[in-house]
Amino acid sequence: MPQKVVEFTDANFEQEVLQSDTPVLVDFWAEWCGPCKTIAPTIVEVASEYAGKAKIGKLNVDHNRDSAMKFGIRSIPSLLIFNNGSVAHQIVGAVPKNNITKLLDDLI
Repeated sequence: MPQKVVEFTDANFEQEVLQSDTPVLVDFWAEWCGPCKTIAPTIVEVASEYAGKAKIGKLNVDHNRDSAMKFGIRSIPSLLIFNNGSVAHQIVGAVPKNNITKLLDDLI
């Protein structure tokens, strides 16, 4: 059964992302962002392929400004990959899927 994309919020960020025992990819996005919509299907595919190995989710920057500010998100989409509670990798912009999976593979 494919893993669904987790919805991260300011309220659950600490527990779901920073305290996770597996790598976590957070897609910082917004409804009005064209490139965010472009990369969305890729995020769903990655979530499915990495089920059980990594946690994949999205954080809406318009609704969760604290987390976006804390990690210095200035342009979206921004993908942050966390490992052991800290940022291991950062990708800005809509990128090909293999750019994302290569970084996740480094951490698994």
